[in-house]
Amino acid sequence: MDVLTPEQRSRNMRNIRSKDTQIEIILRKALWKKGYHYRKNCKAIPGSPDIALTKYKIAIFCDGEFFHGKDWEVLKPKLKKSNNSEFWINKISRNREKDDEINKKLLFEGWTVVRFWGNDIKKNTDECVQVIEDIIFDIKVEDREER
Repeated sequence: MDVLTPEQRSRNMRNIRSKDTQIEIILRKALWKKGYHYRKNCKAIPGSPDIALTKYKIAIFCDGEFFHGKDWEVLKPKLKKSNNSEFWINKISRNREKDDEINKKLLFEGWTVVRFWGNDIKKNTDECVQVIEDIIFDIKVEDREER
């Protein structure tokens, strides 16, 4: 494992985007190709979802494994042995709490929340789109039944 200088680490961290990430672009292109119209990072929706299908009230988040703590029970002990461990454990724990708070707020407001891990989007884009299409189908069926 290469050890980075503080300057190299700082440059790497500065280059991490919060909007228009590779995984968001991959999923958006796949949805667009299927004919779905969406809003990106809509601030009017709690949590500013990466992708919002407003017609169906579906909020989609594309979460990076590290920053959102995938397999937290495995990652957390590894972080304890790393540099600046207290900072990273607190940051990722707080990110996970915020994700839960946003999910609850959106659900309360009648949104369907979908969260995908970055690697799932990269490796299984079609399956991610299928999950979204299944939700849309269920919403359409519910709407018909209510009429």
